[in-house]
Amino acid sequence: MSRDILVVYKKNFEEVHDRSLDEVRQVLDDLVGERGLNVGYTARETVRRADFVELDLVIVLGGDGTLTSIAHSVDENTPVMGVNSHPRVEGNGGSYGFFMGSDPSTFSEDVRSALDGDAIVNVLPRLQAEIETTSGNVIRSDPALNDLLIANTHQYQPSKYRLQRGEIDSMQHSSGCLFSTFVGQGAWFRHVADIEGAEFAPSEIDDHYLYVARDLPRADRAGDGSYWEWASEPTVITSDMHRGYVVSDGWDETHFTRGATLTVGLNGPKLSLLTFRGAILDGVSHWLS
Repeated sequence: MSRDILVVYKKNFEEVHDRSLDEVRQVLDDLVGERGLNVGYTARETVRRADFVELDLVIVLGGDGTLTSIAHSVDENTPVMGVNSHPRVEGNGGSYGFFMGSDPSTFSEDVRSALDGDAIVNVLPRLQAEIETTSGNVIRSDPALNDLLIANTHQYQPSKYRLQRGEIDSMQHSSGCLFSTFVGQGAWFRHVADIEGAEFAPSEIDDHYLYVARDLPRADRAGDGSYWEWASEPTVITSDMHRGYVVSDGWDETHFTRGATLTVGLNGPKLSLLTFRGAILDGVSHWLS
């Protein structure tokens, strides 16, 4: 039976990315002959959600930003393989590629492992916001692998909202609320909140997320979880902003207006991310208790 594969690549006319695409294409051309694969190629800028229907494997060629922008459109049943098109070595300014389990030098071996079912399957939770408008319509934001921001669309104005989670019920004026998955905390969250030294129980990382009210006035930074928390219960935010937005992983925006209710939790579709020489959690084991 043939296997359907889609390669989504970063296209910015830099030679290093073009060269990596050529190397990946050569390997896959050989596999088409060996295994009868059906392989398609599309640039990140032109991809649509419909392109990911009924695929056996998605290969993302680029860096972490390319993968997070593409992963929004991939459901939890489709394995994703990240290939770092510009691996960082000293002085070359490449991509660290935390989520990228492969690179052109190992791709031939790795893609065969993926096709043979021998890869490490990392099932990663994702954040999602459900927005209920004042007219009763329900909209879901894109799922976020790293982080999700809720804020005033006018960044020079404060974000005004009611915050509810468990026993917490408070009105806040901040520069917005930032949520992070466990693995995503190094992308942005730790630059916003000082949680150095905090450790997390391995049993909690699939059902807990991090929350912080950005730039909340110092006097309002209570220790009751209304400022920052490692939370399991959903966070409910009622907007008192003329216009606000939800931004998932720094990509697509979902807008809302005053009176909208947003419920945030780890209820987004999970992502099945393949790695080959170690699990994703190995790279953040120093945060685990």
